[in-house]
Amino acid sequence: MSKLIEQPRYSCALGVQQTVIAIQRAVPIVHAGPGCSTKIHGLLGQGEGYAGGSTIPCTNSSESEVVFGGEKKLKGVIDGAFKVIDADLFVVLTGCTSDIVGDDVGQVTREFQNLGKPIVFAETGGFKSNNYVSHDHIIKAIVEQYVDRYAPAKGEVIPGLVNVFASIPYQDPYWIGNLQEIKRLLTGIGLTPNILFGPESGGVSEWLTVPQAEFNIVISAWPGLRSAKLLKWKYGTPFYHFPYLPVGGAETSRFLREVTAFGASVDREKAEKFITDEEHKFYTHIERTADFMLEFRYGIPRVFYTILDATYAIGFSKYLLNELGIIPADVQYIIDDTPEQYREGIREQFRRVSDRRSANVEFSVDGGEIQEKIRQSSPKQRALILGSGWERDLAVDIGADLLPISVPITYRLVLNCGYAGYNGGLRLIEDIYDRVLGTYR
Repeated sequence: MSKLIEQPRYSCALGVQQTVIAIQRAVPIVHAGPGCSTKIHGLLGQGEGYAGGSTIPCTNSSESEVVFGGEKKLKGVIDGAFKVIDADLFVVLTGCTSDIVGDDVGQVTREFQNLGKPIVFAETGGFKSNNYVSHDHIIKAIVEQYVDRYAPAKGEVIPGLVNVFASIPYQDPYWIGNLQEIKRLLTGIGLTPNILFGPESGGVSEWLTVPQAEFNIVISAWPGLRSAKLLKWKYGTPFYHFPYLPVGGAETSRFLREVTAFGASVDREKAEKFITDEEHKFYTHIERTADFMLEFRYGIPRVFYTILDATYAIGFSKYLLNELGIIPADVQYIIDDTPEQYREGIREQFRRVSDRRSANVEFSVDGGEIQEKIRQSSPKQRALILGSGWERDLAVDIGADLLPISVPITYRLVLNCGYAGYNGGLRLIEDIYDRVLGTYR
């Protein structure tokens, strides 16, 4: 029996074109039917990068390519892209049409690679997975087809250099701000982070130092783990895994202290001073909220719902409960289609979300079904919903406050806002209570 899924929160595998766009001076070349790339940009959107959006070269495969194959057309598009786009790296991505037909995209791409062109390929037919999964596929393609070929010194380890795998560009609307804060924090404890994506990365030149990292850091419930395991297998690089976004004072300090203990080259004394100074600044600001919390104690949210991916849902739940005193509703919802092997670990995180409380978690990709369950639960206290633009009507229906965190973001412009770390925790407080005061009753 077929089942209609309402309100998707991620894209098909081809959505990884946004990962490519997030690399400085990198350009995706899409071998797919007309409209696929545009629809992905419409869902994940908010910025075109160096050559995204309508600039992306595409074969716009039609009936002719389905019948006779599209390899010749792809070759022409790649050749044209090299002539008219000044880029450091090109990444060929396939859509459903080319993968079903069976075009040998690898052979076409290798012809250009053999000419010394900076180009790689990955099979990303939409039916194969989603963009959470294919994000790791693209990292693998770049490492194996480009980094392995051009990295100047794969055997030399640079003390303090770390590769960071955290927010998925554009799938996380706040990825730029999150990566900026993570880079600031890791630099503060004495490390040199390769962020790999966004305006503060070194672009392709930074990717070429990936094999020289002392260790890798994965800040995620599960995306990025495959990449870290790949690099451990290829280069022997160990990795540290923090399974959620560190938000606010307690969890950010926990994250930094664990990273400090993991890294052999980190100066423990200097790192601890940085953490202590950051904690002092953070909690000084928190103390200033005391009068506000007391005055509006009867008009602020008492419970919250997360309708987010696992990385955000765990991180936000720990922060809202343990540092802001907002109680999790009976069920929190995970919407990233988490692979089965990671689900028990996520459930365990919610079981010990604090020393005195636990929360249940439900994995679902159906936004309509999730919203109906929340309506039926009829929260008796004022609620906060951490979801997406899809939840606007739900918030109105149950008299809740909504902060859009997940795509589609729709009702908010995001530039460098982020919720990771100490600064992100403060920004989250501002954004939540800005919404609360805007609908104060």
